[in-house]
Amino acid sequence: MDGDKPPASFGSGPRTACMEQLNPLQIAETLIAFANSDGGSLLFGAGPDGEPAATTISREALDSALGEAQGLCDPPVMTGESTLVALAEARTAWRLEVPRSVDMHSLVDGRVLVRSGECNRPLGGREIQRLGSARNIGDFENETVPGASRSDFNEEMIAAYLQRRALRLRQPEGDAGASDSLLQEIGALNADGQPTVTGVLLFCERPQRWLPQCGMVFVRFAGVTPRGEDGLAGYNRREELSGPLSRMVEAAWNLVWSEMAVSAVVQDLEREETLEYPRFAVREAIVNAVCHRDYRMKGRRIEIRMFADRLEVVSPGGLPGFITIENFVAEHFSRNPRIVSGLFQWGLIEELGLGIDRMLEVMEQAGHEPPQFDAQPYSFSVTLRNARQQAPVPEWVSNVNPRQQRALRYLQRHGSITNREFRSCCEGVSSETLRLDLVDLVEQGILLKVGTKRGTYYILKQAEASDT
Repeated sequence: MDGDKPPASFGSGPRTACMEQLNPLQIAETLIAFANSDGGSLLFGAGPDGEPAATTISREALDSALGEAQGLCDPPVMTGESTLVALAEARTAWRLEVPRSVDMHSLVDGRVLVRSGECNRPLGGREIQRLGSARNIGDFENETVPGASRSDFNEEMIAAYLQRRALRLRQPEGDAGASDSLLQEIGALNADGQPTVTGVLLFCERPQRWLPQCGMVFVRFAGVTPRGEDGLAGYNRREELSGPLSRMVEAAWNLVWSEMAVSAVVQDLEREETLEYPRFAVREAIVNAVCHRDYRMKGRRIEIRMFADRLEVVSPGGLPGFITIENFVAEHFSRNPRIVSGLFQWGLIEELGLGIDRMLEVMEQAGHEPPQFDAQPYSFSVTLRNARQQAPVPEWVSNVNPRQQRALRYLQRHGSITNREFRSCCEGVSSETLRLDLVDLVEQGILLKVGTKRGTYYILKQAEASDT
């Protein structure tokens, strides 16, 4: 019990809820929200940032509060066993895992909740209908695959996956063994040891043998339309991708990368390369398509269409559950939570539930217009456009390098910038280099430093002067 450690992404968020006190109603609301969404972990005895609570929670008090909370849930929510996790200052907290449920749960007062960021949000009438409809479909990723057997799994892929999983969960190295019990835990095998859709997609060399719809098609068009000047097909490259999901994601990224235009600027003897599209935005669009497509739909594969002015990633299947085009940036609900978790453990997803937000951010930082999202009943598409519209650097600013220009453009849009925000604008540049860039801007009288240590941020000095 005392060997567990907290997950890498510690603190309240879409998949974690930290509670300092045992409030049965709050516990019940969170149990229901996780069960109705993608599952998650409750951490009892920890503050919002994962720091130890002032008082220690006993096992007896926890069991009593959980029993009272379950009495407020209709139907009761299935959970794992409560285990201890290590916090700072040699303190511990109780962690309770809540899997996504095949049922729709509500409080005894009739409220239906889902997880939204760090909060539990009640659904409206139409959203409840959509969630109930999604539950009635069942979880296709958990179904067995006729004709597939445990021997069809690639043992090297399993070993590599479980090793990465152990690292992400901070488990001892010996816990990364490729046992069938672990494969059942992650949903790759059912209780009888038969491969599921999840297992076949993650660990079979060629899952398309049983699920031909799970492949990808990449097409590179010469112009901005699918047809050329002669009325015939206007593409100059077409590739069909197959294999397990993790390899297809990498293969798709490599194809797009090989076709992307790369520009270079030399500033102060330093060469900076700029891709046609931000790396993260492209990978996120591809990974999202793989994670959230409807694998029940036969005869349709994921399509990646690269035009002269845009990149389109089209995924079979409409938006799942209570998600709509209006709320999907803020809300999170997976059609295939086990596949999402699998790709997260592979390291293909950086932080669960935050990819779309960062995609919007990196497109803005690179000077592109925001991604365009189109939800149809049987498909969902993401369009990235390669045109750039950089805001001009203020006329009174001179003698700054390209990184500092990015900081100043960010300041123009947001009013302030922190060291962390500056690092997100300049991926691949050392923290010390970026710190010195900001120090130089302060010494030039362009920026004003506010606060100390972790609370430090910077504002434009001229803007500050004009306000006073």
